[in-house]
Amino acid sequence: MKFIKLSAFLVVSALLLMMAGCIDNPSNDAASGEGGNESETETEAPEVEEGEKVVNIGYSGPLSGPAAYYGERTLNGLTMAVEEINNNGGFEVDGQNYKFNLVSLDDKYLPNETAANAKRLLQENQTPVIFSPHSGGIKAMQVFNEQENFLIGAYTSEPGITEAGNGLTVRIPPSYAGYLEPFTNYAMENHGKKLAALPTASQYGKDWTEALVPYWKEQGGEVVYNSSIDFSKDTDFFTLVTNALEEDPDVLFIGGPSEPTAKVAKQARELGFEGGFIVMDQAKLDEMESVIGSYEGLEGSVGVTPLINSDYPGTAEFIEKYKEEHGQNPGSEAGYHYVAMYTFMEAMKAAGSVDDPEAIRAHMQDGLDALPEDKQVYTIEEIGEDGGFTTNLRIAAVEGGEVVTINVE
Repeated sequence: MKFIKLSAFLVVSALLLMMAGCIDNPSNDAASGEGGNESETETEAPEVEEGEKVVNIGYSGPLSGPAAYYGERTLNGLTMAVEEINNNGGFEVDGQNYKFNLVSLDDKYLPNETAANAKRLLQENQTPVIFSPHSGGIKAMQVFNEQENFLIGAYTSEPGITEAGNGLTVRIPPSYAGYLEPFTNYAMENHGKKLAALPTASQYGKDWTEALVPYWKEQGGEVVYNSSIDFSKDTDFFTLVTNALEEDPDVLFIGGPSEPTAKVAKQARELGFEGGFIVMDQAKLDEMESVIGSYEGLEGSVGVTPLINSDYPGTAEFIEKYKEEHGQNPGSEAGYHYVAMYTFMEAMKAAGSVDDPEAIRAHMQDGLDALPEDKQVYTIEEIGEDGGFTTNLRIAAVEGGEVVTINVE
């Protein structure tokens, strides 16, 4: 029996090594620094009263290197929810009181590191749920999560994550497939039909591009330039942007983490580009504005609605608490992780178990239904059969130096 388990582990390890070579990491994938996944954040274990038990929740994301800011924002949302739950006395499941312990590991946005972290979290902490904020890492865990029996809290809009049919994956944000039509319509109606694509050179960026480019053409548009930017290597985008602008596009398709995406937009304006931007959903307009200095440089952009421009029942309270704790406005990464953590807790309560991933997954809709209004930073109406959360789609555009929200049917 031990030999069979060892053989299975070696097979999985080999597959993961292969995936590390064939899965392009999300934008800002590679991190600077030495060594592997040695970084564990200083998470304070909860104070446990007599008779209380602890449930470990895992997280693997970029906490060092160029993508660390993105990773920190995702982790902030989980941390806020966990601390609130614990400070309020924890939660009860089947007569037993529990508190959460969040164990977070750095994977530098590398899929093979995510997989190694997941193995470690399972072996050392017996985590029934492991969160990851990038598609490469999620796909790496999907190779073995059903066999190892743990739920993936997947923060990615990549539709392929749920299309894979993995029964223990919950996709937290909406699929980007819903943005293709409204983004295209807005850009064509306001700017024109010639598109130049300069997205992040990650798997996420490639998948986004492979979805948008044919759709753009189907709507009568022309793609005059199609390339990508590796944000882990490229810091000066002058040549790449110049090459794209030489084709005289009406619209630039850009995206990745907010900070480098904003620099691409800024450089395009400095080179004389006066058209519009389609901004992939990982980048946020308000975060880009803070890099550029004003919305003037983003005039005519279309993207996802910033959290600070949203008005769900729990949004205002969350923004206030986040600003008090972190000194800045929260983004959707923090907001969605906060909601997801509370939803998983409610699903555990409904399932009558904190350590049965299949039962917890089966009660995720109950978790959504039980979510108090003051915790609804986003209102997530349901979880689809494929495991993806669904919300009413909203997009935003920059018009007259301001963000305006647009409801999508």
